[in-house]
Amino acid sequence: MRLIQGTLDELGTPLSDVEFVVVDLETTGGAPGTSGITEVGAVRVRGGEVLGEFQTLVHPGVPIPPFIALLTGITDAMVREAPGIGSVLPAFLEFARGSVLVAHNAPFDVSFLKAAARQCGQPWPGFAVVDTVHLARQVVTNDEVPNRKLSSLARLFGSPTTPDHRALTDARATVHVLHGLLERVGSLGVRSLEELSTFSSRVSPAQRRKRHLAEPLPNAPGVYVFRDGRDHVLYVGTSRDIRTRVRSYFTASETRTRMAEMVGIAERVDPIVCATPLEAEVRELRLIAEHKPRYNRRSRFPERQPWVKLTVEPFPRLSIVSEVRADDATYLGPFSGRRAAEQAVDALHEVFALRQCSRRMGRRGGGGACALAEMGRCAAPCTRAADEYDHEQAVVDYAAIVAQARAAMTGDCRGLVRDLRARIGSLSDDQRFEQAAVVRDRLVAVVRAAARVQRIGSLASCAEIVAARRPTQGGWEIVLVRYGRLAGTTVSPRGSDPWPYVDALRATGEVVESPVLPSPAATPEEAEKVLRWLEADGTRLVDVQGSWSCPLHGAGYERAQLDPVSAALRTGVAGFGDRLAGVAG
Repeated sequence: MRLIQGTLDELGTPLSDVEFVVVDLETTGGAPGTSGITEVGAVRVRGGEVLGEFQTLVHPGVPIPPFIALLTGITDAMVREAPGIGSVLPAFLEFARGSVLVAHNAPFDVSFLKAAARQCGQPWPGFAVVDTVHLARQVVTNDEVPNRKLSSLARLFGSPTTPDHRALTDARATVHVLHGLLERVGSLGVRSLEELSTFSSRVSPAQRRKRHLAEPLPNAPGVYVFRDGRDHVLYVGTSRDIRTRVRSYFTASETRTRMAEMVGIAERVDPIVCATPLEAEVRELRLIAEHKPRYNRRSRFPERQPWVKLTVEPFPRLSIVSEVRADDATYLGPFSGRRAAEQAVDALHEVFALRQCSRRMGRRGGGGACALAEMGRCAAPCTRAADEYDHEQAVVDYAAIVAQARAAMTGDCRGLVRDLRARIGSLSDDQRFEQAAVVRDRLVAVVRAAARVQRIGSLASCAEIVAARRPTQGGWEIVLVRYGRLAGTTVSPRGSDPWPYVDALRATGEVVESPVLPSPAATPEEAEKVLRWLEADGTRLVDVQGSWSCPLHGAGYERAQLDPVSAALRTGVAGFGDRLAGVAG
C-alpha cells in the first residue's frame, strides 16, 4: 500500500488530532540529485485549522531551464540571492517535525527532499506520507473529474486557491483537496490515521462495515475465533496482538479472496488471551482440529495423516495405515498425505528386498515366485518352504533384511541414503533425469518421515519435561510438556522467584495419559511446535522425566542436508542436472 509509509500507532490516532504538513516543491527538472529545488512551500494544519505556513525560494545550484521558468515564473535572477538547500532543509524539517507529510504526487516531492537530505548529510526523519493523487484515485470517479491533476481536484472540492505552479499557492490548494478527500473517506468509516494508511477502494463495503468487530478486542497475544450468526466457527488465527491483527482483516492489507468472503459472513470475534506465544500456537491447532473451520486451510484433519508400518508377522512387510497401534510394529511418519507415504515405501523397497505382496504367510511361506523376485527386488521367502534347511535359512536371511529396514526407519539411515544417492547419481549420469527425479522425491519423503518420527517419538516417550525461556520483557516463560503434549504454560514476573511458578504449573497442569509410541499424546503438528520451542536458543531445561534424545547418525542430519536442495528445486535455482548432482553428491 503506497498511501502512507512509516510506523503508525497500533491503536490508531484520530484524524482530527493528526497534524498534517502539506508540502509542494518547484524544481528545475524531474530527476532528484540532478535537478535542483527552486522553491519550497508548506502549510501545517490540524482538524481543518491552519497552524502555520512555510515558504522560501531556493538557489538550485544549476541554471533554471527556460521552459521551467515559463511554467513557474521563477527565474535565475529571482533565486540568485536565495539560500541554498543546505540552509532551507533544516528549517523545513523543523517546521514539519512530528507531522504527517502530504503532497500531490507525493513520490515526486518526497524523493527530492530525501535526495536533498543525502546531499546535506542530514538524516531523513522517516515521515508517514499521504499522497493525495493516490487517495483521489480511490474515492473520486472519472465522471467527476477528467483526471487527478491538482487543478481538477481543486475545482471539484471548491478550493478558494487556484494552483499556479508556485509552491505555497499549490500547497494551499492541496490543503483543500486533502480536506475534501478526508471527508469522503470519513463517510466510509475511516476515522483514524491507521485506517487511512490501509484505506483502499479494494476493501469491500462488507469489510468496512465489520470493523467494529475488532474494537473490543485486547491488544494482547493469543487466539482469535471468527464466528457466524449461528455461532459456527469460520476461522481461527493467532497473533501477538489480537486487536491489531483482526483489524487488518477489514483493510486493504488483507488480499485473500476467501478472507473477504469470511469477513462478510462473520458476526463475532472471540479472543482467547494466552500466557505465552507457544500456548497461542497450540490453542490455534487444537481449535482448528476440533471445529475444522471451512476458511482454515491447514491443520484441519490431523487424524487423516497416514503412517508407514513395518508389520509384525513371520515375514514382515510395509503397509500404509491410518493410526499407530500397540502391536510392537515399527512405524514411520506421520505423512502429510498418502502420496508422500507411498514415496517413502517405494524408497525403502528401492534398497531393501522386503516382500511387497499382501497375502498372509506362515512360517513356511506360501506361493510361487513373483516378477519382483525374479528381478532381485524381493527376497521371496514364499518360495523357500519345501526344504527344512532352506526354510530356516530363509527366515534368517529375511530377518536380516527386516532388521536393516527397521534400523533405517528408527536410527542410522546412512546406508539407505547412500544407496538412494548412488541410484540418483547413476540415473543422472545416464541422463535419465525423470527417473532420477522420482528417486529423489522418494529419498526426500523417507528422510523427512524418519527425521519426524525420531524427533517426536523421543519427545513422546518423556513423561514430563519442564523448560523455561526469558522473554524480552524479563521474567520467565515456563512450559510443561507431558508425553509430547503441551500440558500448561505460565509466566513468572520479572524479579520474582520462578520456582513457585514451576511447582504450581506442575500441580495444575493437564493430566496426560501415556500414548502408544511413537505417536505423541498430542497431534504430531503440536508436538513439532513444542519441539521447536524447546530447541530454540535461550531455552533452559528445568527437568526431564524420561530420555529425550535423537539417534546418532539419525535422519535429522540427512534432512538438514536435503531440505536446502528441495527448496532450490521448488524455486528453480539451478539447472536440473546440477540439482540432481547436488542430491546425489
